[in-house]
Amino acid sequence: MADGKTTASARRPSGQRRADAQRNMDKILDAGLKLYSSRPGVSVAEVAEAAGVGRVTLYGHFPSRTELAKALMDRAFEETEAAWEGVDTSGPADAALARVVREQWHLMERNRNLRDNVIGDVSPQWLRARHDPILRRIEELITRGRDDGAFRTDLPVSWLVTSLYSLVHAASDEITAGRLTAAEAPEVLVASLRSLYRT
Repeated sequence: MADGKTTASARRPSGQRRADAQRNMDKILDAGLKLYSSRPGVSVAEVAEAAGVGRVTLYGHFPSRTELAKALMDRAFEETEAAWEGVDTSGPADAALARVVREQWHLMERNRNLRDNVIGDVSPQWLRARHDPILRRIEELITRGRDDGAFRTDLPVSWLVTSLYSLVHAASDEITAGRLTAAEAPEVLVASLRSLYRT
C-alpha cells in the first residue's frame, strides 16, 4: 500500500489466506446451490448476501455469472453422481430403470430450479455434456436391457438416452408450468419410458 501499511489479509500467512479463500468459495457454493435450487430468478447479489460475503469477494472467485453457474452445476452433479452409487441397478433392466427414476427423482426435482437459474448462463451443449457421466450409466442400463430382450432394438441407443434426457426436462417444465406435480412426475416418467423402451 502507498502508506507502507499492509492489510490484515496480506499479513496472514499464505496458507491461511488460501484456507480463507477456500472457505469463502465453499460458502458461496453452498449458499448458491441452496438458493438456485429453491426458486428461479436468483441474482448474484442474493448469493453473495446469503453466503455472507461481498460481491467483490464473490466475483474474485467467480468472475462472471456463467462461471458461478458452471461451478454450481458441477457441485450439483458431484452430489448426483455420488447418489447414483447407492441405487440398485441389479436384476431386470426395466425394473432397474424404474428404480433409478423413482429413487433419483428427488435430485432431478432439486435440480429443476437450478436448471431454470442457469439456462441463460450456460449453453445447452455445455449442459448436455455435463450430464454425460450420468447418461453413460443410463446407456449401460439400456444396452443391458436390449441384450436381455427387455428393451427395443429398432432404435439407436443414443436416441433412447436422449429421449430420457428430454422427458426428464419436459417433466420439470410441466411442473414449473403447473400442469404436473412433483409427486406425479416419477410415475409419469416411468410409464412414458416403459412405453417407449419396451419391445
